[in-house]
Amino acid sequence: MNKHNKFTAKDYLLSVQHLFAMFGATVLVPLITGLNPSLALFSAGVGTLIFHLCTKGQVPVFLGSSFAFLAALSAIIRPEGKVVIENIPLAQGGIFVAGLIYLLFALLAYLIGAKRLRRIFPAVVTGPVIIVIGINLASVAISDSINGLSLADGVNSEILMNFSIALFTLFVVIICSIFSHGFFKLVPILIGILSGYILCVILSLTGYYKMDYSAIVNAAWINIPFVSADSNKVPFMSLPKFNMGAILSIAPIALVTFMEHIGDITTSSTVVGKDFIKEPGLHRTLIGDGLATAFAGLIGGPANTTYSENTGVLATTKNYSPALLRMTAVFAIVLGLLGKIGAVLQTIPGPVKGGVEVMLFGMIAAVGVRSLAESNLDFTHSRNLTIVGLILVFGLGFSQLGGVNVHVGDITLNISGLFIAVVIGVIMNLILPDVEDR
Repeated sequence: MNKHNKFTAKDYLLSVQHLFAMFGATVLVPLITGLNPSLALFSAGVGTLIFHLCTKGQVPVFLGSSFAFLAALSAIIRPEGKVVIENIPLAQGGIFVAGLIYLLFALLAYLIGAKRLRRIFPAVVTGPVIIVIGINLASVAISDSINGLSLADGVNSEILMNFSIALFTLFVVIICSIFSHGFFKLVPILIGILSGYILCVILSLTGYYKMDYSAIVNAAWINIPFVSADSNKVPFMSLPKFNMGAILSIAPIALVTFMEHIGDITTSSTVVGKDFIKEPGLHRTLIGDGLATAFAGLIGGPANTTYSENTGVLATTKNYSPALLRMTAVFAIVLGLLGKIGAVLQTIPGPVKGGVEVMLFGMIAAVGVRSLAESNLDFTHSRNLTIVGLILVFGLGFSQLGGVNVHVGDITLNISGLFIAVVIGVIMNLILPDVEDR
């Protein structure tokens, strides 16, 4: 942004770049669970603005749909594989209470203080956790690059075509990031997506690739709160109902996302070069995330979380202005209300997204490596090797297995690999003596 704090055309394009990065994952959660994708964009945008208000506008973060709640939301909204509209308000009640639990964690973080939190989460813990976040997303990038096709039966022409599109998109992003100058160096993700999209349109016209424009055809021009519905007759907005069974199924997941939140805020701190856990404080980021999630529950959106895709954009472009993320939030709100425009982004081909994700997720893992390097850890010390090694193995290993499902009565919690990695790292850091090897 310029010195007068006014948005320029370049700033708007930088914000659009963040919008492209978060869009696919944000709408995927409601598409899977049965919530309304347009409302997910709307609540993500408003939730991001709430987060920035709570964090004094200092943290360049975008909040989008949380994948941690997928299984619980699907079980309530789609108990037999079909959306039961009457169950959506029940899920909303659980999401709302999950947001309130975040506020309890915020109080705990405030009482503990930044100095003690830093001792609990030193670089030897946070560095490998950031690596786990990036590498865990690697399979998503590759899956999107081949458009979700299976490699079990070998590589065929369709897979090769999809992967070639992904590589082309990735190549454009790399060229813009490393070799270009001026404006093009600032928006490599946006240029990569546009280039890949145009390539797919050309290939579609020549019969070598099939574009799907059904989302645009089926979308409404304008979504009006409490009135509009999408093609599946899912209401645009509804009010929550509080059912103890639904609350106990959804709200405890906040414990998992609390640990993931710490990992994401630590990643953002490392990328930007500022300690956000100290200032504005982890308690403020938790309040922002909690209120955003509670708001989403009130109006019918999925629970919110900080987005690794947008952190990857920060690392790629090195533009850390929080104001750009707030403008992205405004764009998300507009897309949530203007159905046709939002639907255009749904037509971005999987391989194009995959090519960009390879860059973004790789950047996150690389940031974790950089964090370890800059902390000057002594890796001849067995204690450091042990902590880093355990975090990587447990975090990546359990993630590859889909996490761990814990059944408590009628409640099923999915404990993610990232959660396990953070817990293992914290415990090992606290119990292993910090002494030199003899």
